[in-house]
Amino acid sequence: MLSRRLFIAAAPLVVIGAPGILRAQSVFRTFPFALGIASGDPSQDGFVIWTRLAPDPLELHGGMAMTPMDVEWEVASDDRFATIVAKGTTVARPEVAHSVHVEVAGLQANRPYWYRFTAGGERSFSGRARTLPAAGAAMDKLKFGVVGCQNYEDGFFGAYNHLAREELDFVFHYGDYIYEWRGSPSSASYFTGRLQVPVRQHAGQLLYDLADYRQRYAQYKTDTDLQRAHAAHSFYPTFDDHEIDNNWVAGISGSGSPAEMFELRRAAALQAWYEHMPVRRANMPRFGTGTFHRTARFGNLAEIQLLDTRSYRSDQACDDGFKPLCEGVHDKTAQVLGAEQEAWLAKNLSSNQARWNCLGQQIMMMSLDRRRAANEDTRIANMDSWAAYEVPRQRMLGRMAGLGNVIVLTGDEHQNFVGDLVHRDKVVGTEIVSTSISSGGDGSDLRYGSEQMMKNNPELKFLNDQRGYVVCEVTPDAWLSHFQVVDQVSTRSNTMKRRATAEVAHGIPGAKMTGLSV
Repeated sequence: MLSRRLFIAAAPLVVIGAPGILRAQSVFRTFPFALGIASGDPSQDGFVIWTRLAPDPLELHGGMAMTPMDVEWEVASDDRFATIVAKGTTVARPEVAHSVHVEVAGLQANRPYWYRFTAGGERSFSGRARTLPAAGAAMDKLKFGVVGCQNYEDGFFGAYNHLAREELDFVFHYGDYIYEWRGSPSSASYFTGRLQVPVRQHAGQLLYDLADYRQRYAQYKTDTDLQRAHAAHSFYPTFDDHEIDNNWVAGISGSGSPAEMFELRRAAALQAWYEHMPVRRANMPRFGTGTFHRTARFGNLAEIQLLDTRSYRSDQACDDGFKPLCEGVHDKTAQVLGAEQEAWLAKNLSSNQARWNCLGQQIMMMSLDRRRAANEDTRIANMDSWAAYEVPRQRMLGRMAGLGNVIVLTGDEHQNFVGDLVHRDKVVGTEIVSTSISSGGDGSDLRYGSEQMMKNNPELKFLNDQRGYVVCEVTPDAWLSHFQVVDQVSTRSNTMKRRATAEVAHGIPGAKMTGLSV
């Protein structure tokens, strides 16, 4: 039986008039595709297309009745849907919040397609997706985006409006798609302790159960700038900590929940992540666990290993936080990736025949001295980064040595960084850290103490504290990373500029900065 928020259609679904225009009586009181549509995890012959039926996004169950519902889907070779190349019907089930994940296959390699959904007499807007080149195909260019860290309360997602207009092959999302913190009209700043007033407010309390996480994803996905970016580009989504709990690792809560309670919370959070991301069934979590690392191959030009730096990691050393180095940093048994994922990665790095090796991951690999004042005597490190896991960090750097083509893409820091990855006094790779979409608020060109940070860390080439994203342009001879920054996130509209570009020449590890602007 339909809920009171829905009403039963009196006529069957029909299409009349001009092509692409739907004429029908809807069963929904409001637009059921209010959370948008998305495509993701592209391959050489297809991609995932996603939507979730939610006519009342912030209401229980998104305003849907607890019954399965048919959803029709179409993929076309043109934006007017004159030539349909694939179509079918799937079922939006209440067990997964009436989300659908259609794995489209059998398409041509390295070309754009357009897709849309129909349910209950309503049609979604259309999205654009792109397949990858055939395995081993000779490719001379690749262009993709790097995004993440989008705290709803810290600002608007205007950077996504700019991203939607970029010509990209795909987007890598490094994580922190949502934040789990409660909504409040004011709070104490996490960093300064001063009064903080959110730009816009989270709905609900601190997230613990499945309904909590579903509502939070729904709130984020009602943002129309985020919807534009998803409709324009296929995403490779990964997760970091805030999709579950700040600074969690493996079975350990970052906020101190007992292990058996955190296991339940993690299971709920990962289910909600799957329900709202355009990922494949192979990455569907089961009872709070799953396999989330995977590979994206772009012909013979680049291979990107998408890593999971949370699920298998040992507890943070030195009791977490930004601390002086302690004995635990050198624990020989410590893990970041876990033995199985690390072996998988080592095999891929050693056997990859592509021109460039890339690691798409979440936490900084450089071991930076975080002191920001000249009078501080003791080196400070971020214990929620690879810097607190020196043994596995050195193993990873050792595997990069001699390859001459490794780029590490990172998020989490809410700042832009470029730096050398150094192993035994030799540069073995370059780390590109992309800033946040909104987390951290408006920001400024340089955070307090940035000049001291640059002095303390000779491997650093660039540091910036504005919001935005990175666009990577790759050719056989060079990897360019453009830092695109917005002037503010405290208002919906903003302006964007290219703050700098990091250039890495193939075979010569280490970046050179060009195009610096203020």
